[in-house]
Amino acid sequence: MGSVASQRFRPVLVVAVFVLAFTLGASAQADPSAPRSTPPEGSAPNPQTLPADGIAAPPDATTQEPAGQEPAAQQNATQEPPGNDPGMFVFKKQVQEVVLHATVVDERRHLVPHLDRGAFSVFENGAPQAITSFRREDVPVGMGIVIDNSGSMRDKRDKVNQAVSNLIRASNPQDEIFVVNFSQNYYLDQDFTSDPGLLERALHQVSMQGSTALYDAIVASAVHLKNNPRLDKKVLLVITDGQDNMSQETLEEAARRLQQSHGPTLYAIGLMGGDLRDPGHEALQRLSDGSGGVAFFPQSLDEVDSITRTVAHDIRSQYTLAYKPHNQNAKPEFQSVRVEARAPGYGRLTVRTRSGYYGAETAR
Repeated sequence: MGSVASQRFRPVLVVAVFVLAFTLGASAQADPSAPRSTPPEGSAPNPQTLPADGIAAPPDATTQEPAGQEPAAQQNATQEPPGNDPGMFVFKKQVQEVVLHATVVDERRHLVPHLDRGAFSVFENGAPQAITSFRREDVPVGMGIVIDNSGSMRDKRDKVNQAVSNLIRASNPQDEIFVVNFSQNYYLDQDFTSDPGLLERALHQVSMQGSTALYDAIVASAVHLKNNPRLDKKVLLVITDGQDNMSQETLEEAARRLQQSHGPTLYAIGLMGGDLRDPGHEALQRLSDGSGGVAFFPQSLDEVDSITRTVAHDIRSQYTLAYKPHNQNAKPEFQSVRVEARAPGYGRLTVRTRSGYYGAETAR
């Protein structure tokens, strides 16, 4: 793939390419992950009637790239016209870079936010990697707040809404946040904004009915985050009190979406109680662990407020590390990642980050 290839295009082929590009552009509108505003109670539509272009991205989302930042695990081909011959194209392979957002805690599970670059070691598939960039400052985040809107949440939403409002107000003022409420369907009740008033209003767009399509809501929200390139760091906060019983997507697909090359970190609050080994708990644990987040299972609603404050503090205390994998010709399959930290004066440190990623060619 490192060689340079060139090809002279004939007029007929050029026409065919334009026709194909037009066709692909039209078919790209067929992504079924597309919430809309929550309807009044008792009027939930069929999921198949939702808009077919994914959760709508902000109008200018495709025109703004974050300055100085490269998407994680990116590997694309670029086309450049050589010389004066408009029919000739040179294909070049960009070097893949993996970006990780990492949280470090000590043996008492206290955050450790002041380590230097030299404290960290990164391994991909067990092989040590050279860290190419390192940051530890608080940076703006793109965040999706995804809340269960099913009937069983009716008596819980007031305290949940208050706790989420406190998280919003404890976040970086430059964060861009959206709100999705879901039951058997999922609805984008507020698109990306930094306005706490708009976000709090969206938290009260509730219908309290139906089943729980948790995986559908997570997949759609991950797509919506991906479609906003303004912020490199992405987070999902999911709050639910039940096991998924309605989704067309599977747990495996939801986990895969979170572990795409630029997928979000997921924090989950499970208001389920009972046995931590039941499928609902295990699903939230799997989704959060794989993405580098945390799953919380409070015994009381009174704990939710402190949990959301913990999440806000966790997000703002993360390190950002990047590396370029040694094997740039590896197949686009799952690559496992491990990060370690050691520093004088500390005991055993634990680093929480994503467990790996899928290359761009494999992601769907």
